[in-house]
Amino acid sequence: MKITQTKHGVLVEVFVKPNSHKFKIVADKDEITIYSTEEPVEGKVNKEIIIELSRIFHAKVEIVSGSTSRHKRLLIEDSEKTNIEQVIAGKRAQV
Repeated sequence: MKITQTKHGVLVEVFVKPNSHKFKIVADKDEITIYSTEEPVEGKVNKEIIIELSRIFHAKVEIVSGSTSRHKRLLIEDSEKTNIEQVIAGKRAQV
């Protein structure tokens, strides 16, 4: 997993799979995959990712690169790496 602490928050690199039946986060040791229920048109996937991750992490989430790609880099503002890792691990256990 690529999770990096910065002075502004936590950077998380993810791979996105659109058109899924349910929004979910799946993490393994190599990659974090976000399954989006939206189709990849007009920024719908990006909007869903920002809304859902903001709700999950209780923090502002911003896409800092990859807005038109399936590989995205997200900034979870004012967060700690250990907290983000714990939440992602918890989501993995629920899936």
